[in-house]
Parts: sequence; C-alpha cells; structure tokens
Amino acid sequence: MYKINKLYHMSTSSLPSIIETEIKALVRGGYFNSKDSFIEEAVKYMLSSRGDLKINAAVEMYNSNDVSLGRAAELAGLSIFEFKEILKGRGIKIVVDAPSREEIDRQIRQMEQAR
Repeated sequence: MYKINKLYHMSTSSLPSIIETEIKALVRGGYFNSKDSFIEEAVKYMLSSRGDLKINAAVEMYNSNDVSLGRAAELAGLSIFEFKEILKGRGIKIVVDAPSREEIDRQIRQMEQAR
C-alpha cells in the first residue's frame, strides 16, 4: 500500500489546477474523505472499466517481480492458464518457484509421520 500511496502523491502533484479544484470541492462536500480516496476510487474505476489496462498492469507487475504469477493472474481477472498465454504472447518468461529438495524431503517426512 505504501508504494501505491507514494505513487498517488507523486502523480497528483502535477494535476491541472481545475482538476485539483474539483477534487478539493468533492472532498469539501463530503463525497470523498480525502484527495487520496478520490484518486484511489478513480484508479479502481479506470482499471475495472478498462480490462486491457488491468491486464497490462498485472503483466508489468509480474515482469518486474512485484507480484507472483498467481497474484498477477488474480489482479488481471484471469486464470493462471489465461495469464500464462498472455505472457507467452508477449515473450515474457514464466518463472516458477519450486521448493528446494530439502523442503520436499521435509514435507515427505511430515506426511509419513502423520500416517
């Protein structure tokens, strides 16, 4: 959430004055708790109404290792298989984190003990 809030603050510093005035008026009128809450809702609306942006954001977050494959697919609103196809189509390598051999051995021992 810190990254998002930081992004909001950086991006709003260059808003045109008329938009700043409109946002302030909506906050003053009680329609939003703060400028940040207005911007958060605006971004959510934009991403929900533009599926392509939602997918593109998820691809970029995955590609820069900000989120896992599963989380990126979830953010994009797609299954992992659909998301993998998009990554493949864009030439992005899919990295699958596998447990270490030691971790697998530990899990096997736990399952054997549970019997």
